[in-house]
Amino acid sequence: MNKESQQFTPYVRPQDDLPQITVKAVILGILLSAILAGANAYLGLKVGMTVSASIPAAVISMAVLRLFRESNILENNIVQTAASAGESLAAGVIFTLPALILLRYWMDFPFIDTMAIALFGGVLGVLFTIPLRRALIIEQGLKFPEGVATGEVLKAGTEGGKGIKYILWAGLVGGLYKLGQTGLKLFSGSLSGSVTTGRSIFGLGTELSVALLGVGYIVGLNIAVLVFGGGLISWLFGIPIYMAFADPQVLSEVVGSNTGYGAALEVWSQKIRYMGVGAMVVGGVWALISLAKPLVDGIKSSWEAVKKVRSGEGAAILRTEQDMPINYVLWGVLGLAIPILIVFTQVIDTTHLPVTSGLYWTTMSIGVLFSLIAGFLFASVAGYMAGLVGSSNNPISGVTIATILATALILLALLGSQLEFGVDADRAGAAAAAAIVVGAMVACAAAIAGDNMQDLKAGQLVGATPYKQQIMQIVGVVASALVIAPILSLLFNAYGMGGVFPREGMNPEEMLSAPQATLMQSVAEGVFARNLEWSMIVIGCLIAVAIIIFDKVLEARGSDFRAPVLAVAVGIYLPLELTVPIFIGGVLAWYAGKRLAARSIAEGSDPEKAKEIGERRGLLFSSGLITGEALIGIVLAIPFALQESTEALRIVPESFAPYADWLGGIAGIFFIIWLYKVVTKR
Repeated sequence: MNKESQQFTPYVRPQDDLPQITVKAVILGILLSAILAGANAYLGLKVGMTVSASIPAAVISMAVLRLFRESNILENNIVQTAASAGESLAAGVIFTLPALILLRYWMDFPFIDTMAIALFGGVLGVLFTIPLRRALIIEQGLKFPEGVATGEVLKAGTEGGKGIKYILWAGLVGGLYKLGQTGLKLFSGSLSGSVTTGRSIFGLGTELSVALLGVGYIVGLNIAVLVFGGGLISWLFGIPIYMAFADPQVLSEVVGSNTGYGAALEVWSQKIRYMGVGAMVVGGVWALISLAKPLVDGIKSSWEAVKKVRSGEGAAILRTEQDMPINYVLWGVLGLAIPILIVFTQVIDTTHLPVTSGLYWTTMSIGVLFSLIAGFLFASVAGYMAGLVGSSNNPISGVTIATILATALILLALLGSQLEFGVDADRAGAAAAAAIVVGAMVACAAAIAGDNMQDLKAGQLVGATPYKQQIMQIVGVVASALVIAPILSLLFNAYGMGGVFPREGMNPEEMLSAPQATLMQSVAEGVFARNLEWSMIVIGCLIAVAIIIFDKVLEARGSDFRAPVLAVAVGIYLPLELTVPIFIGGVLAWYAGKRLAARSIAEGSDPEKAKEIGERRGLLFSSGLITGEALIGIVLAIPFALQESTEALRIVPESFAPYADWLGGIAGIFFIIWLYKVVTKR
């Protein structure tokens, strides 16, 4: 055992092997995985961000398993390990596959195709991170903040488990608010306004979403400020400057008949958001450069473990350090190559890609090889980033963009000699779809990898057996892969996605914007159609370089505040109104922490302990807000889809809108105060 592993004692000693994979744990893990997959699918399609479900899954597990005569902390850990796979896999899917809807390549989400991509990509993610556990968790000594928090919640739950009440109350009230907002139309979903100066428009708005408030609290002040700052780059500088200097005729074509905030939104949608593309590409490349050494160390550590087993030292390996055998991992990865090839041949339509048979199979084979190589590379990146900033802040979109852009450029190099994409929109769309499918496989692997590392960190703290967690991670992947297609289909038919509606007459204000999938579609299609907004992309690249330099200066000065470039890039890409409640949540988390510390010092108690207790309450309450809004969003999708209208449950006339604005604003303030009171209560 190395020095790092000797620095703490697991909650359950290695020699005490408590029951872990039990029937009730497997059943509960499967159910929670499916539920959390649906909740995060809705949240990610709405705002382009997802949050870790490990902690709420752990709290729910403790509450349920207490109903049985026998349960233990390792059993609860197994449940949250499987359950959290659902939300992670949902992130990989909803960031990519809806792009096929936006390309009009799919008219809905076919069950077999969607399930297969999610399943094989997710299993790859689990397998890829197995040889990296020792390097990233033990050797590197990374924080894995959500893994540590989950472990602490599990340990605290063995004595009380009272945190479930915060999730239940927040989820209940937040869900009722969502019902009144999206279903009954009693509360407005957003507030916006604008100021016009000459030809320039300065737009400002905010979503009245309790889920986004919870997201902001969880990610904290640092990330919240950066995301909001990225929004200001677009809306305070990018849009007004573009409108001031753009050709009047071009500007007129962009804004159409829109005025005020609507005109600014069109400029952002068609032009400015591509700065976010450039920033994310540079951020993804920078992440790979930064992680080169940890990746090499991870590979070396995995082979050292293999040598120990082969030399007969394997019997001396403690229960708490036993991974799934590396030969299983290698054979599993190689064995998945064939079904992945079959998926590609079934999903990728060659009708509009009339190439020779030899080139076709060469292209498909390269796609599979690239999926495996890029999958391992980006799964490693995702695992390392999760150790730095947590799963909720893990920029899966950045590595996915890099994958799709690289795949698109490879396909363009392979097929460009035979096909002229620039003059055939169908060919460009089909090739873009092929790049999206490869990117989806890698995105699922990367998303699961980040989550898997957090779970393994929590397992290390409580004394779990790693290979049993890895088995349950695969179980969670299978469960969520089976339900993700029906959930996406339900949401699409109820709300529409990214400007695409399954039928006429749907309300665009209720549409799920699918911002990350829209970005993936723009990048892939733009490469083949040769109509990417390269000037905006270059500007975004330059902004990203400046942010990287700024972050290195902060690092050199030893500053606690850091500026990860991908957080700013997400803010540049998202509508400003989505970043405002995230910013408010982050500021609230910071201010509440300061108040707790000051009060505890005045009373002569430990300020760090007071902050830790308050932060845990806020974390659970925020998780409840997110879960409540997301689950009601899914439930509302059922009557909306049946009635083919998001007005199906409206109980007030449209003339009630001004009052709904006031009620929405008052409700938003109420939730802010409530969250603050929960965090700072004695």
